[in-house]
Amino acid sequence: MLALEMPGSVVLLDDALARRVAIAKGIPIKGTLGLLLDAKRAGYLTSVRPSLDKLQELGFRLAHQTQDAVLKLAGEL
Repeated sequence: MLALEMPGSVVLLDDALARRVAIAKGIPIKGTLGLLLDAKRAGYLTSVRPSLDKLQELGFRLAHQTQDAVLKLAGEL
C-alpha cells in the first residue's frame, strides 16, 4: 500500500473491509462524507446536501440517520 510508504497520508475509503484493513495497519482513513464535510469547512462547497443527493442518485447507499448526522455536522439541519 502506497499509504504505508508515505507517512502522513490519509486514504479515501468507503468500503467496510478496506477500512478495517487500513485501521489494522494504522493508516488514517477518510470517507466520502468526511471529504464533503472538509470541503464545506474549507469553503469549496456552500452546501453538502446537493452532493449527498447526487451521490444517492448515483447509487451511493446512505442511511437516513447518517445523512441527518452529516447535515447536522455541516450546519444544514
